[in-house]
Amino acid sequence: MSSSVEWRDVKYNEVFEQELRGLERRRKADPLCQVEDIERVLQNLYIMDGADWYGRGDVQDITMAATIAAYEHVIAQWKMEKICS
Repeated sequence: MSSSVEWRDVKYNEVFEQELRGLERRRKADPLCQVEDIERVLQNLYIMDGADWYGRGDVQDITMAATIAAYEHVIAQWKMEKICS
């Protein structure tokens, strides 16, 4: 794997895991936090991602993609927990 691809993967995974940890902490620390709250944040992330008219650059694009993926993952997992419980 070339180093130009490798650093992107490393950054993506780093941000993804960091966001997952942060969302889990929020969920545990805030009993009022609902999946709908996380969905609203995700909607704002979609808007921010789409508003990239001038180009953020590779690092910020990777960060945004990983953040969005983490939010989508947590939301899907949370909804599955609701179905299974």
